[in-house]
Amino acid sequence: MGQKQQKRQSRRIAVANEKGGVGKTVTVLNLGAALAQMGKKVLIIDMDPQGNATLGLGVEKGSDDPGIYDLISRPGAIAAESSIQSSGWENLDLIPSDSDLAGAEVELVDVAGRENRLGEAVAAACEPYDFVLLDTPPSLSLLTVNVFAFADEVLVPCQTHPYAYRALEELFETIDAIREEINPGLSIAGVLATFFDQRTRVGRRILEQLQTDERYRDLLFETVIRANTTIADSADAGKPVVYYRRSSFGSRDYLELAEEVLAW
Repeated sequence: MGQKQQKRQSRRIAVANEKGGVGKTVTVLNLGAALAQMGKKVLIIDMDPQGNATLGLGVEKGSDDPGIYDLISRPGAIAAESSIQSSGWENLDLIPSDSDLAGAEVELVDVAGRENRLGEAVAAACEPYDFVLLDTPPSLSLLTVNVFAFADEVLVPCQTHPYAYRALEELFETIDAIREEINPGLSIAGVLATFFDQRTRVGRRILEQLQTDERYRDLLFETVIRANTTIADSADAGKPVVYYRRSSFGSRDYLELAEEVLAW
């Protein structure tokens, strides 16, 4: 599972699912923080107009602070480096987002090469990082297409719930289409089971389906992210869980995931 990248120093990993509420932002923040704690230099790019990854790192983007919207809407006008903000924790940086990003969908609809705006804007600024993690909107959009065009790999969180499981097929079809038409080097890093509760019959059944379905079983991470209230508490506090409470299940699960990612 996963492919080591040989051409660039940084690994560009999109965390994506067309269904909301499956743990995309939680995974971006906590995998990024876990990798940073392991000494890897990590850049998180918030490509969701809701800006939850920005808020989840406790970053408040001021109205005059450049963010990802400014970079993709005015190519060349702003150096991408100027939009990078420190999270306050070692090795972990952020290019923030806010609601202005929603306007990019309309502004770029008739622009030639619109699917490559993100890559053109940030590629050079990403080079010093070991990992670039990209949070995506909870639906297929031009922003998501930009992320897939720029990324090397897609990590797919799947909540252990029937609706999330059924949504995987549509997402995989989207990735196949992007690979065929825009980014032939895009690979699936893996499927990550999230919000797993051993006590529920449904959760156990969906995890078993992921483990046995021939479409997903070889892509499934060994790590399972367990349902854990501390993860929600850490998000409310604007801290990744590995900084908020390292002894929690959530922290241990994401540190284990980071070790698995590093082993590719």
